Amino acid sequence: MIRKTVSGVTEAVAGIEDNMTLMLGGFGLCGIPENAIAELVKRNVKGLTCISNNAGVDDFGLGLLLQERQIKKMISSYVGENDEFERQMLSGELEVELIPQGTLAERCRAAQGGFPAIYTPAGYGTEVAEGKETREFDGKMYVLEHAFKADFAFIKAWKGDEAGNLIFKGTARNFNPCMCGAAKITVVEVEELVPAGTLDPDHIHIPGIFVQRIFQGEKYEKRIEQRTVRKK
Repeated sequence: MIRKTVSGVTEAVAGIEDNMTLMLGGFGLCGIPENAIAELVKRNVKGLTCISNNAGVDDFGLGLLLQERQIKKMISSYVGENDEFERQMLSGELEVELIPQGTLAERCRAAQGGFPAIYTPAGYGTEVAEGKETREFDGKMYVLEHAFKADFAFIKAWKGDEAGNLIFKGTARNFNPCMCGAAKITVVEVEELVPAGTLDPDHIHIPGIFVQRIFQGEKYEKRIEQRTVRKK
């Protein structure tokens, strides 16, 4: 059995350099690779291009990298609750490529499957399609979108084994699975790391073939992005 485990986050992010392109799983603040992001902040790598649904909030998630001006370009579908993201985008400090959410997921999935591009109807006739190849299929127009090319994918899973097999929990099963194997190196942090053979094969969402490095994370905050309470 091939062991994919590394000693911790420091070894997991080995090879990260300035100006790389990174994929980061998560949806809002759910299922984000908290340990990996904290290590990237610590290493002070600069000029990053980050592919992620959104950029967290001002003081958490990718918002921490934005605060330190470590990201030069965001490829995402949602500016969200991050005021600093919005400020940098409107001021021109940050290059932003906004993509329809489904297209973002499928461009990740195309990279994962080894396909160079996809055709999607999303965005046809809008600014999204400007300068892109379009084609008609069965009387409907589609836009050609290229698969992403990334150096690292940072993933958060609930449980994984030493061989890299993964199980996601709840909403964290969002962009994480389709980013696994979609970059040159996939790094996974899990809440619980178990010996190979422990997980029920029928429960595994992503097989270890898509994973290069896995480690057990720690001190997860799991913040709530928007807390709504009921008046008594």
